[in-house]
Amino acid sequence: MIVPKSSDSITFFNPESEVTEGIPFFDTGISAGYPAPTEDFSTQRLSLDDTLVKNKETTFYAKVSGQSMIGAGLDDNDLLVIDRSLQPENNKIAVCFLDGEFTVKRLRVTKDEIWLQPENPNYPIINITEDNNFLIWGIVTNVIKKV
Repeated sequence: MIVPKSSDSITFFNPESEVTEGIPFFDTGISAGYPAPTEDFSTQRLSLDDTLVKNKETTFYAKVSGQSMIGAGLDDNDLLVIDRSLQPENNKIAVCFLDGEFTVKRLRVTKDEIWLQPENPNYPIINITEDNNFLIWGIVTNVIKKV
């Protein structure tokens, strides 16, 4: 059951924990400019898993730790949606296992080399060599932010 809470102009809904088929989704659009009067709200159910996850068996979530990817819009404590079934490609953002630690960086792939590029000039670009213990764990497909 969903319990509405009202303010002066908007009704907010808090889903209870046993709701599993998604939370309320208002498909009317919310104006980011001047308020637009709305007569009727068409309410549907929205599951973020159904919306953000294409391959449920190969997708997982992870929190960002650090500031090396702020230029790509990935901030400390953001939640990443990562799909392990996607092929790594040049310019994709990937979660990688490098020398015993996980990191998230932009892939730079040439014919003979792989580089992990941060999106913050305060962090170095990492050249992957044969000496590294390296695995591309998955490709970032979405980021969920707190405001």
